[in-house]
Amino acid sequence: MEAEAGSAVRLKVFNLNCWAIPYMSKNRQVRMQHLGDFLNQKSFDLALLQEVWSERDFESLRQKLLPNYTWAHYFRSGFIGSGLCVFSKHPIQEIFQHTYSLNGYPYKFHHGDWFCGKAVGMLVLEIYGILVNAYVTHLHAEYNREHDNYLAHRVAQAWELAQFIQHTSRKADVVLLCGDLNSHPGDIGYRLVKEWLGLEDSYLETQDFQGCEDGCTMVPSNCFVNPREMEHFPRGVRIDYILFKAVSGFRITCESFSTTTGSGPEDTTRNSIPLSDHEALMATLSLRPAPLEQNSSSRRDAETQASLMGVLHEAWTEMGLGLAAARQWVYSTGHLFSLGLLLLFLGVGALLFEEIPWVAEALFMILGAIVLLGSGGLYLTSLHESKALYEAQAEIELAMEMAKEIQPETVELSSNSSLLRTTLQSESK
Repeated sequence: MEAEAGSAVRLKVFNLNCWAIPYMSKNRQVRMQHLGDFLNQKSFDLALLQEVWSERDFESLRQKLLPNYTWAHYFRSGFIGSGLCVFSKHPIQEIFQHTYSLNGYPYKFHHGDWFCGKAVGMLVLEIYGILVNAYVTHLHAEYNREHDNYLAHRVAQAWELAQFIQHTSRKADVVLLCGDLNSHPGDIGYRLVKEWLGLEDSYLETQDFQGCEDGCTMVPSNCFVNPREMEHFPRGVRIDYILFKAVSGFRITCESFSTTTGSGPEDTTRNSIPLSDHEALMATLSLRPAPLEQNSSSRRDAETQASLMGVLHEAWTEMGLGLAAARQWVYSTGHLFSLGLLLLFLGVGALLFEEIPWVAEALFMILGAIVLLGSGGLYLTSLHESKALYEAQAEIELAMEMAKEIQPETVELSSNSSLLRTTLQSESK
């Protein structure tokens, strides 16, 4: 943090999805060493990282960065950890972690999101009298854009993230959100977080940009990126962000914003190794005191309010579609559970008849137990999913009702929402 003329300060922020999966990510240890050297060399005020899946990697980074980054924290969640960690030059006053209610499915173990327990980590810093709430997160991966089975979960996470930030940042002067949202700029997840909170996007707001074309954070030129994933995106995709806003009495501008460009430090064989399969983001934010009347972040004009209503309606609709599918799974797995009980009952009942071979008895009981366990697990998972989606949808509907009071002309849109809600609920029964 550097003081500027006119009582303004600069905040240098670094964000990276490190892709540091033990035994799976290529050149993980070498890349983590390069990352430590890079952070020490650039001397950021705050570094926020995702996908640091090993606490050993975090501790190694912590020791390497200790001279320059005296404060650090690793957010622990799920079975294998959230992968989130932060390094700061400035004292961390508070830390808190919130794990998302929905995070994929446990039976899709090959994707692994459920086991890591995706979350948002919060830290509170006071810098030159400015109270900064910084958040780091990693939303559920997309995997297949054409058939995205996790869209409802990711949108629910985005809404939960937005609500969490809103309710924990009321005393803050500045809000900073960094992370991998796994959402393109036009996707509902990104737009929901950005518009509900009134955040600014560093890439869109910067006065000076250097890096990948269109600010992309996964690019074909990166040797760790699967070319098949980029077939429809020859320039790459932008899914990692540094978002910010001033809450009260301050004005924030992004003086410069840059990304790495698919290459990195050279290894012993003179080959360039990128820091990750994602590109790193680096932003220099300028914070200046501003009269309260000039800080319009808490006020929404008619056009902004109408856009927000559209985003809320789109998110609400997605929740409804996900809810209908989840309820169908509850219904189907409930019937499977009944079938398992029947098979188990037949197996036990067959013990009363000596004429029935023991092999048949055992088969009924084994099949019954397998069906009971499998359907029971799926039933509980689907029931939890439906309750979480219903709650998220109810919260969004209330938000639309409150926004309607501020913007009366959106009554027609809200009425259409209520009609669609009734239709979705009737289809799911």
